[in-house]
Amino acid sequence: MTDIRVLVVEDEPLLADAHAAYTQRVEGFVVAGVAHTGQQALATLRTTPVDLILLDLHLPDMFGLDLCRTLRGAGLTTDVLVVTSARDLAVVRSAVSLGVTHYLLKPFTYAAFQEKLLGYARYRAQVQGTSPVAAQHEIDRALASLRGTSPVTLPKGLDQNTLDLILGVLRAADDTTGLSAAEVASRMGASRVTARRYLEHLADTGQVTRSPRYGGPGRPEVEYRLLPAAGPGEYP
Repeated sequence: MTDIRVLVVEDEPLLADAHAAYTQRVEGFVVAGVAHTGQQALATLRTTPVDLILLDLHLPDMFGLDLCRTLRGAGLTTDVLVVTSARDLAVVRSAVSLGVTHYLLKPFTYAAFQEKLLGYARYRAQVQGTSPVAAQHEIDRALASLRGTSPVTLPKGLDQNTLDLILGVLRAADDTTGLSAAEVASRMGASRVTARRYLEHLADTGQVTRSPRYGGPGRPEVEYRLLPAAGPGEYP
């Protein structure tokens, strides 16, 4: 996985160095640059690929949220983690309206800083790519990673990682045919009973369809097909 490139924007040199050092300590993150003013940040963003900005709000040449407005106005969608001592809720609301990903209050510990970055990394991993999500729980889980809240709880005995594997198998299948529990189990390396429990849960929650498969001896086999994701203004 490619490291997440971070731009530290902080006017106090000692704090900027500390934030850069903290960033380097978090696995999967690298410092792409350090800027002490809004203009320096803009100059860096024009020439350097950046995934996440650690943004202090009280910059000498502009307010940090004005930098965000400039970025959004220029069509830059780079994620922003505000790192500030500003506790005004009006500022927080403005930050949210500008698409700020996280808001971390100074002073903070390395553990708190690390938690925010790792949560962002989990969120980023879940939303990368262009494939549509299969179900509501995938969106809930991505936002839970970002916000540090608990994702939707699965029924007792079901595991999220196993569910994700099964969804991946169904996504990779030919859209014109479904898969049986035995076929899903074979592709993911699990037992047929396990695969069927998860497939039935997906069917009961409206994420896959069930249909009989005829053609073999004995009773028809049940096959499962992932429902197509809804387009804009549509519902599955």
